[in-house]
Amino acid sequence: MRKLEQKRKSSARLPTLHALAKGLGVEVTALLGDPPAVPSTGEAEPPALVAVRRAIMPPLFAPPVEPSGVETLSLPLLRAEIAAAWTLYHAADFARVMDMLPGIIADARLTSVVGNIEQRATGQGALAKALQLGGHLTVRLGKTDLALSSLERALTAADASDDPLLAPMICGSVAWAYQRQNRLDDAGNLAVHAADGVERGHLHRAEGVRVWGGLLMSAATSAARSGDYDTANDMMRTAERATHRLSALPPPADGRLVSVFSKSSVRIERVRLAVQHAHPEEALRLASGMRLSTDTPLSWRTWLLLDVARAYADTGNAQGAADSLTKLHRLAPAWMRHHTLAVAIVQDLRAESPGTPGLRKLADFLSIAD
Repeated sequence: MRKLEQKRKSSARLPTLHALAKGLGVEVTALLGDPPAVPSTGEAEPPALVAVRRAIMPPLFAPPVEPSGVETLSLPLLRAEIAAAWTLYHAADFARVMDMLPGIIADARLTSVVGNIEQRATGQGALAKALQLGGHLTVRLGKTDLALSSLERALTAADASDDPLLAPMICGSVAWAYQRQNRLDDAGNLAVHAADGVERGHLHRAEGVRVWGGLLMSAATSAARSGDYDTANDMMRTAERATHRLSALPPPADGRLVSVFSKSSVRIERVRLAVQHAHPEEALRLASGMRLSTDTPLSWRTWLLLDVARAYADTGNAQGAADSLTKLHRLAPAWMRHHTLAVAIVQDLRAESPGTPGLRKLADFLSIAD
C-alpha cells in the first residue's frame, strides 16, 4: 500500500485489491479505474449503452411489440449472429457488440414465444446466450448490477430451453460477476454447486466437459483470490487432467457458444494465478513452450502475454516484460488499451528500468506521459 500511495508502484495483485475493496466497502472495479467509454463522472451514459440496458430490461409499461417479420426469422441464422457477436466480444470490439446486441436480444426474445413447443425451447436457448453476452459485455463496462440482471434473465431463459448445459454455463458467468463485486464466497459456492450438477450426468459429451471444466476453473479463481492458493492449484490440476477427455469426444457443433475450456485455457489460468500470488518463476515455467490451441480466444491470448510480462517484471527482467508487451501490441492493440494492467506494468518498468528497448514506443501507444 505504501508503494502504491507513494507512486513507487502502479499495479497490485488481485488478492491485494480484493482485500482493499473489502476494507473500503467498494467493488474491485472501483480500484481498477474507469472502463472504456463509461466514465464515473456523473455524466449520462452513452446512447449505445442505454440501448443495451433497455434491451436487457424492457420498459415495464410499454405496449407489447407486434410480432411482425416472424416469418423471416431464422433460428440458425440468429444463433450464427449470436456466435459472431461473441467472437467480436472476445476481440474487444465492444462498440460493435453494443450496436448489435439490442437487435439480437429483441429477435431472440421474439423467437422464444412463437412456434411450437420445440421451436420456443430452442428460441429460449438463443435468448439465454444473447442475455449471457449482455452480462459479459456489461461486466466489461463496469456495470455489474446490470450484468447480474441480464444473467438472471438468461438463467430463466436457459431453464425454459432444451439445453441442460445452458444454466450451469451461465452460472459460471454469474460467478465471474460475483468475483468482480468481491463476493468471492458466493462465486465459489455457485461454481462448485453448478459443477457438481454437470458432473452427475454430462461428462460423456465434450460440451459437458467444457462447461464442467470452466466452472472448476471459476471455483479455483475464487479460492485463490480468497487467499487459498493451494486449493486453487489443486483444482486447476484436476481441470488440466480433465482436458485429456476432450480428445476422445466429438467436438461441439459451435464451440463459440460453449464455455472456453481446453488444455490451453487451463494453462493460461494457472499462469495467471501464479502471477497474482507472487509465484513469477512458476508462472514463467508454466508458460514456457506453451502451444495454444487454434480455438483459444484472442482475449485469453492477451491475458497470457500480460501475465508473462508481469512475471518477467516481478523477476527483474525488464526486457522480457517489454518484449511480451510488444507482442501484445502487435497481436491485439485494442485489448491492450482496455487493460489497466498493461498501463501499470509499463509505468513500473519506466520507473525502474527507463532505458529498456521498446519501452518508449509502448508508453507512447498507451499515452503515458513522462
